[in-house]
Amino acid sequence: MKVLLFTREYPPYVYGGAGVHVEYLAGELAKLMHVEVRCFGDQDTVNEGVRVKGFPFGKGSFAHVDKKLSGALDTFETNLETLSEQVDADLVHVHTWYAHLGGILAKTLYGIPLVHTVHSLEPLRPWKREQLGCGYDMSSWIERTSLGLADAVIAVSQGTKDDILEHFDIDPAKITVIYNGINVDQYHPTDETAALDKYGVDPNKPIVLFVGRITRQKGIVHLVNAVKYINPDAQVVLCAGAPDTKEVLAEMEAAVKHVRQEGCKNVIWIQEMVTKDEAIQLYSHATVFCCPSIYEPFGIINLEAMACRTAVVASAVGGIKEVVIDGVTGYLVPLEQLHVAPFEPVDPDVFSRDLAAAINKVLDDPQLADAMAAAGQKRARDVFSWASIAQQTKDLYDSLLK
Repeated sequence: MKVLLFTREYPPYVYGGAGVHVEYLAGELAKLMHVEVRCFGDQDTVNEGVRVKGFPFGKGSFAHVDKKLSGALDTFETNLETLSEQVDADLVHVHTWYAHLGGILAKTLYGIPLVHTVHSLEPLRPWKREQLGCGYDMSSWIERTSLGLADAVIAVSQGTKDDILEHFDIDPAKITVIYNGINVDQYHPTDETAALDKYGVDPNKPIVLFVGRITRQKGIVHLVNAVKYINPDAQVVLCAGAPDTKEVLAEMEAAVKHVRQEGCKNVIWIQEMVTKDEAIQLYSHATVFCCPSIYEPFGIINLEAMACRTAVVASAVGGIKEVVIDGVTGYLVPLEQLHVAPFEPVDPDVFSRDLAAAINKVLDDPQLADAMAAAGQKRARDVFSWASIAQQTKDLYDSLLK
């Protein structure tokens, strides 16, 4: 069997959970079948059975078009280029709307089954219109078309499956839940502190950690607004880069400036996407990892923190509720949402206070923090193996080809 994976992100160009997912899934699938990856970038490698070919993104063809629209058009152009080489796979598997069009065309032109993994859903990310303008309507159309044409749909959590059924007219029998995973041979506790030294983080003081992009989905501003309620002896380390828009970056800058003006001197903002090794060091030395997302189909960052033996405080949304066990591996913070755009908390200050209260429970009780960290590490190892996830994916492929 040979599978062709279409994705925007693939190492060394990974900035989100979908890219992490494809990297590790491809590696495990390669132990079971032939794997080809077509992605956005300049990659051209064969490594451990995975053939990777990158295609250029943002070549300047649409330089004279509104910037909000040029991103969507650049995506369309790159998808067409991914079909510039012959497809000889038995089936095609797509990841995120950025790569769906390539899969749609491969299925249509070559008559092979299409598998669509849902990492997120456009109807639940209305803030993307800020970034894409009417390009958001194009991304929504591409997603809807891919889901409709897919021979099988993989949801990364039961919560995601529920969301698919709520927003799309799809046969439930076509949807299979297969979780994201974690490579515990890479993500595990380390004593290394070079990254902490590099960014001015004191390993001898309590650390509240955030790792992720600056986007409304990740809810980072709510954590920043919680800083004034968090125990002042704790360092709040924000590994936050790659802003979606200049507007959301400006909001982040204003929020950090405000809490610092209020006297909170414990905020360390790392304004870049840290490397995998740096993230592992930060996870390992954090007292508590915080994920304040307002929408999260799975939340692989929580799993990374758990594997590195760190307690987690996260919003009780989406797939997070299937990863973090409340009161055992950390705390889940209820998030009352508006059910219309932009899906923000009804009372943001209440949410920020609740985040801080849960974080402080962990900070104030080292024995509890250690017990939650140990339970989280065990759960990551026992439940979220990439080998198991690859086998489940292969079984799905087999069912389609039969």
